[in-house]
Amino acid sequence: MDQVEIIANSTENSAGVDKQDCGKKCPWGSTSYVSVPCSLTDVMSEELAKELQKEEEITAFQNVVVVDETPFVTGDNIDTSSDMVLAQMLQMEYDREFDAQLKREEKKFNGDSKVTVSFENYRKLQPFDSDSSEDEVDWQDTRHDPYKADKPSATPKKGFTGKGKDITTKHDEVVCGRKNTARMENFAPEFQVGDGLGMDLKLSNHVFNALKQYSYNEQRRSARLHEKKEHSTAEKAVDPKTRLLLYKMVNAGILESVTGCISEGKESVVFYAKGGKMEDKVVPEECAIKVFKTTLNEFKNRDKYIKDDYRFKERFSKLNPRKVIRMWAEKEMHNLTRMQQAGILCPEVVILKKHVLVMSFIGKDQVPAPKLKDVKLSREDMKQAYYQVLYMMQQLYHECNLVHADLSEYNLLWHDGKVWLIDVSQSVEPTHPYGLQFLFRDCTNVSQFFQKSGVTETLNERELFNAVSNLNITADNEVDFIAEIETLQKVNEDHTQLHGKKTAEFHSDSGDPPIIDE
Repeated sequence: MDQVEIIANSTENSAGVDKQDCGKKCPWGSTSYVSVPCSLTDVMSEELAKELQKEEEITAFQNVVVVDETPFVTGDNIDTSSDMVLAQMLQMEYDREFDAQLKREEKKFNGDSKVTVSFENYRKLQPFDSDSSEDEVDWQDTRHDPYKADKPSATPKKGFTGKGKDITTKHDEVVCGRKNTARMENFAPEFQVGDGLGMDLKLSNHVFNALKQYSYNEQRRSARLHEKKEHSTAEKAVDPKTRLLLYKMVNAGILESVTGCISEGKESVVFYAKGGKMEDKVVPEECAIKVFKTTLNEFKNRDKYIKDDYRFKERFSKLNPRKVIRMWAEKEMHNLTRMQQAGILCPEVVILKKHVLVMSFIGKDQVPAPKLKDVKLSREDMKQAYYQVLYMMQQLYHECNLVHADLSEYNLLWHDGKVWLIDVSQSVEPTHPYGLQFLFRDCTNVSQFFQKSGVTETLNERELFNAVSNLNITADNEVDFIAEIETLQKVNEDHTQLHGKKTAEFHSDSGDPPIIDE
């Protein structure tokens, strides 16, 4: 103990010297220090530390009123002899722990999300609200809405307000401007008119009429775009109704899967699909799905090929595009069936659902057969292809009683060393008012292509027309030849109609694939 006192005295003497030196140097003067001797036991005493801390707090916060901090519920201030009081205390403690756990779960569930979910309704202890909440009034329950512009006062029946120089009529510029501003609330919701809260806006009649017309035009344009998007198939896309038809085929097991697009034309889009199973028919392993476009923008003159066909003449309706598309798909199905019965190489029809036609796939391993215009053949193979096309045209005219009406190198495929015929939806019978003209156009396309390909045995368009139709029309030039064709069509119209009906009776459609109109 003596050593501690000596060390303390020595440190105090040195500190006093330093403080004296500092007092000489420091402009604020020296400070008197009173040293209190203490032992090591007192320094290490915990009670002494608490007393010193309390003295410092009292010195630092002399004006602060000390409040007696007593717990809300303890065993000291409440009589715990009753079991009911103990149960309430335990329940209170349990509810607090439950609310604390619920708060942690809420924080963990929301995380850093900007949109949070509150668990306040699941709390056991609801926060206590003061009676001041009764004085709070929701602005939505009041008559005045601060976010809604004030409507102008109505003009009396007499048409004016005021007297003398202060008279104001219903045609006043300020009154009309405020009325026009209030009328903008009736515009379509997608037309954004802005927020005029706290602003006395006035729109002239010219500006209001221009905005009203623009809003009306935008609303109509939006409706047209929505209608086109929901009820049309175009640009390698299908509408919801067509997509539903494909889903039904897959669910029924007719198709196993539907993959990407094979080709796109002016009238349809072709997709590749894996074949499934049917009870009464064998489905090919590889199928092609032809979805006819429901828009008439790209092929507006398709009614020319169907309205004069006696098979569909009574059912043709130009006012309903969807019915025309279904008839167009049905027409291709019937034409393919006729061609298949005659032995012409063409896709095999599997099933028809409205405007979706499922056929066999011409190709192998998801690779479609190339078109005749894209394939590079030797001179001998091109010569054989020409004779195959010539024989195919004769079969189509005499055995199937059909004219392709759009025959060219674009609708001829080369597969396994043979020519295959596709796209026969526009094909018509020779009894059609334009049947012979369509046949002459087909002969022109075929003759020009094979002549360019270097086939020397190719007949010109007039010789090819006579070879296919056996009409033996003699004319020195193309103009006279076409004139004789038109004359023959007009003179023999009744005879060709009778001949066509007899031929159609021979080619019955009893073996057509099923048509589902669900």
